[in-house]
Amino acid sequence: MPPRTGPPRWLARRRERPDAPLNLYFFAHAGGSPGEYLMWSDVLTELQVWGVQLPGRGARLAEPAHTDLGELVDALVSQATFTSPFAFFGHSFGALVAYETARALHAKGLPGPEHLILSSCPPPDTIGTSGSGSSMHTLPDDAFITKAEERWGPLPDQVRTDARLRKLVVEPLRADLGAFETYTHRPKPRLNVPATLLTGTAERGRLTVDGWAGHVGTITGRHELPGGHFYFREDQAPVLDVLRATTRTTEHTTEQTVTTEQTGVPAQWST
Repeated sequence: MPPRTGPPRWLARRRERPDAPLNLYFFAHAGGSPGEYLMWSDVLTELQVWGVQLPGRGARLAEPAHTDLGELVDALVSQATFTSPFAFFGHSFGALVAYETARALHAKGLPGPEHLILSSCPPPDTIGTSGSGSSMHTLPDDAFITKAEERWGPLPDQVRTDARLRKLVVEPLRADLGAFETYTHRPKPRLNVPATLLTGTAERGRLTVDGWAGHVGTITGRHELPGGHFYFREDQAPVLDVLRATTRTTEHTTEQTVTTEQTGVPAQWST
């Protein structure tokens, strides 16, 4: 089969809802593909749900994965168009990518998200500072898989015995963890975007996310949902409830801003 030509397919959707009042873009966890999150569009019927597709997996398997977060975000922002109004949801590594994407959009003077929903990710200025597991992405395959299972739970047995499956799982995960572990936060003015923070009640090491307050406009909600790092695989209902409530508030705020801009009254206010 000849190689795929044309622009990279950064954005995917399962359902088309042109009348939806808000676009919600999902950024997957390390090594992940958007399909798991796109399934939620079946129940989030009031939203246009999108998944951000990174190279090196899924529909973009033939493309090399990025191992540098800055290069990844630069490519995404220069090649993808986010439809306003929109919000970002990112889980774990995906939350960091969503945050840096929002910063890059702002730096380029492009429309940015109305809200950030950041799930199971430490504040950006703390990433790589603990020294714990900072070189996981350099481990040999067997040690890498063992470490991944210690952190996030068991992988299918075939990952160790089937070389093709091992490559499909390990290569994108290793690339994303390399981008995460070598990430260096570059202080800039606080991103003036409200954020909601999510964690699982049984997160490894009791993940602390409070430091995000220094990086975003306001923290509008903090939610501990039942389960571990992948709490939504144990029970989707709680996270879907949070997404509905958060996006309804975002839609209302967006409508107020548009109305205020139309009347000529300054549209920015803070609480």
